[in-house]
Amino acid sequence: MSQKVLLNAKEVNIILHRLACQLIENHKDFTNTVLIGIQPRGKFLAKRLADILENDYKIKNVQLGLLDITFFRDDFRRGEKTLEANTTEINFLVEDKKIVFIDDVLYTGRSIRAALTAIQSFGRPHEIELLTLIDRRFSRHLPIQPNYRGRQVDVINEEKVKVNWVENDGEDSVYIIQN
Repeated sequence: MSQKVLLNAKEVNIILHRLACQLIENHKDFTNTVLIGIQPRGKFLAKRLADILENDYKIKNVQLGLLDITFFRDDFRRGEKTLEANTTEINFLVEDKKIVFIDDVLYTGRSIRAALTAIQSFGRPHEIELLTLIDRRFSRHLPIQPNYRGRQVDVINEEKVKVNWVENDGEDSVYIIQN
């Protein structure tokens, strides 16, 4: 198994700031926009973006939620590995809000489909956008595309994209791993 560095910590930081600026361009002061990190790995990106928006760009109204999609996945109870649920933390109304779903890697699109189904339990949003750090564009099973992407990569299906966050993995980096 070999791995190649796709992004180092400095490059991840630059991309996070670019994504934050794109969000500000489209959502101004975030009065009618909420950020929702898709559990488990999207929460690190979502929390980091919310922190950048609040502290570096002084946006005061950033509402951040975390959405667990475990029971909405189409592979739930299909594999040998038992899926572990995460917590959903949405302490605000999503009715008529603009939602930005946030996830680290967009691969087949199935997680986003599950998130679209799961969010309906909390109301009917006005609009939903998607932000991903890594877009594996040639691996889609569903017609889902991000509105905001950090980096687009072309990798073959046997390769994995691994995103590391300093909060969870001790470093900010993105690797392509070959089996």
